[in-house]
Amino acid sequence: MKDSELRTRTKALALRIIAVCDEVDTRKGRGVLVNQIVRSATSIGANIHEANYAASKADFINKFHIALKECGETEYWIEMLVGSNAISEQIAKDLLQECGVIRRMIVKSITTAKENN
Repeated sequence: MKDSELRTRTKALALRIIAVCDEVDTRKGRGVLVNQIVRSATSIGANIHEANYAASKADFINKFHIALKECGETEYWIEMLVGSNAISEQIAKDLLQECGVIRRMIVKSITTAKENN
């Protein structure tokens, strides 16, 4: 199955975040931040993937809402990593920019699904 742009982007974001986190010094409590961001970042794509197997339109929309929340949570953890000096502001800027693109795509997908309901 050919991945949609959204699925491709969410997968790429998750893999980028995993790679960035592999470089983070997990001492000083940063391990908790790393675990949280990896969980939220990978959950974005997982929920979008799961939406393809939704039992109903409402279930489909719900999965996208969960993905949207996980995207927002990922943005929060990026800010926490910057605040704790675990990653540079430039890395964070790039990751936050991609989160923004993905967030807008998810919102558009939710809007379209609701219009077609």
